Amino acid sequence: MLRPVLKDDSQTVISWFLRHHVIESGMEGVVVGMSGGLDSSVVAKLAADALGPDHVLGVLMPETTTPDECMEDAEVMAGNWGIEVRTVDILDGVEALGEMLDCEGDEDLGNVKSRVRMMTLYHIARTEGRMVLGTSNKSELLTGYFTKWGDGASDLCPIGDLYKTQVTELASRIGVPQKVIDRVPSGDLWEGQTDEAELGIDYATLDRILLGIELAMDDEDIITGAKVDREQVAHVRALVRGSVHKRRMGLVPKLGARTVGLDWREADLR
Repeated sequence: MLRPVLKDDSQTVISWFLRHHVIESGMEGVVVGMSGGLDSSVVAKLAADALGPDHVLGVLMPETTTPDECMEDAEVMAGNWGIEVRTVDILDGVEALGEMLDCEGDEDLGNVKSRVRMMTLYHIARTEGRMVLGTSNKSELLTGYFTKWGDGASDLCPIGDLYKTQVTELASRIGVPQKVIDRVPSGDLWEGQTDEAELGIDYATLDRILLGIELAMDDEDIITGAKVDREQVAHVRALVRGSVHKRRMGLVPKLGARTVGLDWREADLR
């Protein structure tokens, strides 16, 4: 059956990626928001293994909808892995911005929370000479399941080319606790929120369809190979098409010889 398979050298490739870019940047290390969830835990462990735990700072950012158990698990994991932990209570900032912007409903305030989290990480990174590690996986990036300039923002995104099911497998390989692996995926942006309910599809099915799209398969082949139905394929294709803008920088009109976001290449400066 069509499904994403985790390559044996995935951790090695990510380790080299992290070491190369952190050293090249001249920064002192990295900062990662640790939520107690799967993705952030995997990223924190990968960074500690690649860079050494002394170069990793884990930041806990609780507010009213943050489960205490998740924060406790994040602290325990960080302690076991030798990662320094810092807690920044973001509730006052979230409430102030929510009131200022007249936020209505969970989704509005959820986006504010996500952006406050990223502002916090970038402030710490700037003042301490660190890079911000993102925790978005490929399933989220392709479906647009992230807040633009919130959890979708980062300097480096170590698991951005791994589907959620691959991240789960990698977590087992590198020693993330089973209770964290088994936790229902959620951004904890409001009470009762879950990833799969918002996406309208479970991750295992989603990833099989996304892999078919990645491989440029037509609908009939995806339906047969991934063992899904036509409606599911149409739903996922709509998610991917509708989130193109979230995977791009702000678009710039072409006026010069080389244009940022279009044909500018940083490697040309070397």
